[in-house]
Amino acid sequence: MGRIETKLAEHGITLPDAPAPAANYVPFVQVGDLLHVSGQISTGPDGLIRGTLGGPGDVEAGAIAARACAISLLAQVKAACGGDLDRLAQVVKLTAFVASAPGFYDQPKVVNGASDFLVEVLGESGRHARSAVGVAALPMGVMVEIEGIFRLS
Repeated sequence: MGRIETKLAEHGITLPDAPAPAANYVPFVQVGDLLHVSGQISTGPDGLIRGTLGGPGDVEAGAIAARACAISLLAQVKAACGGDLDRLAQVVKLTAFVASAPGFYDQPKVVNGASDFLVEVLGESGRHARSAVGVAALPMGVMVEIEGIFRLS
């Protein structure tokens, strides 16, 4: 078990198998040392994490969904690296989409669920640029979708 997977295990996380694409696209594309990972939707142990955020307590639920997306992103990075997650040198950028009701403006707080998690397990190499965008709906009614760019060693 590598350094990053050991840190994940300390947080009680075993990466799932990388999710297969749901349509006509590939899960990731590597260009030079940059790995572009397609959007990962919020999925937990009980299946899809669905909903539209806009009520009391929704930031916390959304942050849990965003964290689930970050775990799926790492699973895709591991698959792209032939199982060697320690090739991950830097999280470069996250672009996050949050299913939001009119009047919900806390998308950045929701996406902190992914950002905080990545910094917890990766340290400084987990710090990244990001966008947090509110949208009316996401595929299959999920709460959050996040795509990422990663630098590999």
